Amino acid sequence: MKILLVEDEEKIADFIVSGFQSAGFTTDYQTDGQTGLASALSTEYDAIVLDVMLTSMDGLELLRTLRQQGRTTPVILLTAKTDLQDRLSGFAAGADDYLPKPFYIEELIVRLRTLIAKNTGQIRSVINQGAFQLNLIHRQATWNSYQATLSPREFRLVEYLIHSPGNIFSRTQILRHVWGVDFDTKTNVVDVCIQRIRKKLTDPRNTLGQEIPIEAIRGIGYRFKRLDND
Repeated sequence: MKILLVEDEEKIADFIVSGFQSAGFTTDYQTDGQTGLASALSTEYDAIVLDVMLTSMDGLELLRTLRQQGRTTPVILLTAKTDLQDRLSGFAAGADDYLPKPFYIEELIVRLRTLIAKNTGQIRSVINQGAFQLNLIHRQATWNSYQATLSPREFRLVEYLIHSPGNIFSRTQILRHVWGVDFDTKTNVVDVCIQRIRKKLTDPRNTLGQEIPIEAIRGIGYRFKRLDND
């Protein structure tokens, strides 16, 4: 996947580029609106990540110009402005998604992959990680041929983790994405939810002898173990 990033804050840009590199994305990076627009018009990208507040040309003007030129590349706006009117202005300019700052890089990567899949018509119905399979249509998880239907919350949690295998997610990140809670409430709902998922996907006869590949990282959170796909 080839991504264009237009962001004038160097620290944020370095943070994003590093995250994209870990996710396997190729990234072109521009620091101002004019050069960002030139890149967007001259090169085919799978998606564009665009800061709203830019020099020489702001992000909304860049986006409007891009759409007027007939370019349909998916665009995610990044901005510290979170008022409803600001979000509506972004969508009116042609944005496909909107992510307020500060944000988690894992969430940005998941949103990008979803947008790109929709744009290319390559929406997957199943995600496979080794012997673990997640059916996105029926909300069913299969682990070593042992299958269970997940609740909406359980499904969102597994889907969030499996999209970035090997990455560690804090409980705060999981609470924000799955429960919509933007701070650590010191609750144990994440742990309880994962216990329920484990119970659903554990063979009661214990003949397999393997736990599901959602691993607790002491003092931090959870990750989905990276498994080899055949």
